[in-house]
This record gives sequence, structure tokens and C-alpha cells, in this order.
Amino acid sequence: MGTYVETPVSRKADIRGLAVPFGFAAALAALASLPPIRENPRATAAFLIAAATLCAWNALLLVLARRKRRTIALHFVPKKQHYVQACAQGAVLLYWGWYWPQVYAYAPFILAQLLFAYAFDMLLGWSRRDTYHFGFAPFPVIFSISLFLWFKPDWFYLQFLMVALGLVAKETIRWNREGRRVHIFNPSSFPLAVFSLALLATGTSGMTWGREIANTQFFPPQIYLMLFLIGLPGQFFFGVTSMTMSAVVTTWLFGRLYFAATGIYFFYDSYIPISVFLGMLLLFTDPSTSPRTGSGRIVYGALYGLSTVALYELLGRAGMPTFYDKLLQVPLLNLSVKAIDGAARSKWVRIFEPPRQRNLGYLGVWAAVFAMLSATQAVGDNHPGQWMPFWRQACEAGKPYACPYVADLDLSACERGSGWACNEAGLMDIALSRSGEDLRRQNPADAAAPLDRGCQLGFAAACRNLHTLTTGGELTSAPPTLADYPAILRGSKGEIRDRAPAALYALACREGWPGACGR
Repeated sequence: MGTYVETPVSRKADIRGLAVPFGFAAALAALASLPPIRENPRATAAFLIAAATLCAWNALLLVLARRKRRTIALHFVPKKQHYVQACAQGAVLLYWGWYWPQVYAYAPFILAQLLFAYAFDMLLGWSRRDTYHFGFAPFPVIFSISLFLWFKPDWFYLQFLMVALGLVAKETIRWNREGRRVHIFNPSSFPLAVFSLALLATGTSGMTWGREIANTQFFPPQIYLMLFLIGLPGQFFFGVTSMTMSAVVTTWLFGRLYFAATGIYFFYDSYIPISVFLGMLLLFTDPSTSPRTGSGRIVYGALYGLSTVALYELLGRAGMPTFYDKLLQVPLLNLSVKAIDGAARSKWVRIFEPPRQRNLGYLGVWAAVFAMLSATQAVGDNHPGQWMPFWRQACEAGKPYACPYVADLDLSACERGSGWACNEAGLMDIALSRSGEDLRRQNPADAAAPLDRGCQLGFAAACRNLHTLTTGGELTSAPPTLADYPAILRGSKGEIRDRAPAALYALACREGWPGACGR
């Protein structure tokens, strides 16, 4: 009787899905031909090298998958968390870009990051398993990064590395949480924090548009209200309202106490800077990497607000850029969520646990809080700290930090074309060099530069003071002219569009400029 031998059935490989990341990589290479990229050789090289790297990885994965007879599966699995957040972030980019055109000019670079993220995430996923869930996950990652930190074209390759780091961290840095294996870090905030630390350590923040991003996000009118409204859907669906609300209230309360103690504003031109408010709405509130308990989320938000205050103070004292204040702490907060939830579930704290599944109720409280903050100018377009008269009065009253800040405001308005501000910047340089209050201004001769610019702009007092600076004599001030108003009245907002004399005088009166109301 013969022996029966079962012949194994040959499994046929299915690797058609690998054509998708190749298509994304090809589109990324094609973007290099657009004028904004083509005009910069280093940006062009970054695009082409990133595309070539993805293609090489794709080809290697194709060979290995065919050899091992793998079936590469691609399933479309859209998640509400991703597309709701992406819509909110996209709305912010569009509104902000209308008032700061650089955002629209940066659009090809944002698209490049999206193409890179999709291809990279697919290849990373298929390198570890057979199935990739295709959806909108890269959108909130890229949009979130684009709301806080851009590398300039000469160093744009670092932007690709930042995106890659976030996706790798999401895929590989995981822990067990409530019976599930989940990622620890928010995939956008983790690379933002790591690269922010590297930029601070190397003193290379000038490679980015970080400072300009933080400053220009206040340009659109009623931007606080806009952010509040676009944040509502995500807060309702994902129950993160308490985190945002506790972060905002904690920061505002600190600002009020600081003002009561010092007579000036901690963040200078606001109780809560717009970029910080944006972080409170759309950065640290990822429901996947935040606490699950109600009281834990309240504590989590309060910690974000307090850590922002602490980082702003530490960075400022160290002479470092302060716009990193809302970025550095998020990974540490992500690491703390187990401990926060554990404490919230203890018998001593559990009695304070707020009711669950009350998202609409939380939204109502948050709406009331926001309305109160808006009515008291704690948030909004009319905070007094953004205007020069408040700080000039604080300087005259001897308030700490006020005079150096006035000098900074004068210099900014001088650069925008105000001869009066140039003259005042020169006078402040001299005064501060004598008082020693500002370590950046210790040489009276440095006043010559702003005085010279003021003279070139036709401000007669600046010409006289420039001559007096070299010959000796009494320095003089003079009131601003109508021509100076567009530069000195804008505060922290964008350019003033209505430049009719009546409109300018009305705005000067509202801001508290002496003599303006009578005009």
C-alpha cells in the first residue's frame, strides 16, 4: 500500500497595495517642480531625497513581500476623531492665512508633509503587519504641526524628519492601558517637543518661523471667538471640554493674580496668548493620550496651564524664545496620565468625580466661562496690554519689566515705518543703558541706529537727537503724527486697513493716546 504525501498549496502573494505609497512618493517628487520649491535648491533636494527614500523603502518592501508571499491589505477605516479635528485645524489655517498670506504661500509645503506622512505611515505599518487602516489620521498630525512650527525652506528636510519621528513614536512607543496596547504620546506634540528642545539647546530657532507663527495668529479679527466655535464639535464628541476649560481658567486666574500683585500683565499683551489658547483647544487635548477620568482631565488641563506659565517664565529669564511654552510639556503630561487616572480613582478623590456622559452640560459651562472672559477682555481683540499707552504709563510708574517692553514696542513700530517710534526707541535705549534695567541695552551709542532711521523717515526730533547724541546737549521728544498712527496703533494685530484720519483718531482715542479724543 503506497504512502500518501500531501502537497502544500502554494500561496499567491498579493502586493498590489504597495502601489499606493509609491503614488504618494511620486506626487511628492512632482511638487519639487512648483516655483516656491524649485526656486530654493535646498528645498528641492529635500523633496527629492524624501521621495527617493520612500521609493527605495517601497521597493525593498515589495521584494520582501513577494519573497514571503505576503498579502498586503489596505482597509479604509475613517475615524471621527481624525476628520473632525482635521476640519477644525484646517479652518484655523484658512482663516489665519487670509490675514497672514505666508500661510497660503506655505500650502505646497503642508501638502508635501501630507503626502510624505501617508506614504511613510503605510510603509511603516506594512513593515510590521499585513494590514494598514487607511483613513484621515495623517491630517490632524500635519495640520497640528503646521499650526505651531515650520522650518524655513533651507532646512525643510528637518520638517520631514519631524513628521517621521511622530509617526514612528506612535507606532513603536506604546504601553498597556486599561487592557489595550495603545500609543503613549500624541503623534504631533511629541516631535514638536523633541525638536523644540533641540532648537533651544543649539540656539537655532532662527531656522524656523516659530516666532512669526505665534505673533501672527492674533492678526485675524475675533480669532479667540473663532477658535472657541470651531473647537465645539470635537469637545462635544470626544469629551475633552473639561481639559480646555480648566487650562484656560487656571492660566487666566494666574494672570489676574499677577496683575493684582504687579500692575502689569504676565504675558504682556494678553491673559492667554492666542497661540497658547490654540494649544489648549487643539494640541494637548488628544483623547487617546489624555486621562479617561473626569477629574483627571480637569487636573490634566490645569497642569497644562500652569506648566505653560512656568515655561514662559523660565524661557524668558534664560533669554530664550518663549513661543515654545505650549510645546515642551505635552509629552511629560502624556506620561502622567496613568498616575493622574490612578489618583482620580482612589477612594479619597473618587467622591469628587464629575458625572460622566455630560458633554453637553460641560459645553454649556464652557460657553458661560468663555462669555465671561470675553466680556471682561480677558480674551478677545481689545486687551489693553497690546497697546502702547498702557505700557508707557506702566513704565512712567516704575512697574517692573515695563520700560524694556516699551523699548521693544517702539523698535517694532520703528521697523514698521514710524519715525516717532524710532525717536522714542532711541530715547529708551539711552534711558535703559543708564538705569541698567535692560541687559540688552547697555550702550548709549546703540541709540544712533533707530534715531538715524527716524531721521530718514522725516521725523525732525529724531534728526535733532541724532545730532545731540554726538555733540552733547538735551534730548527731546515730540508727539506722534497722523502718519505714525498706522504703525503705532495696530498693537498685536495685523495692519490697520482703514487709514482715514477720522478712523485713526477714533482708534487712538480708544487706546488711550493723549490728545487723540479731542481730534
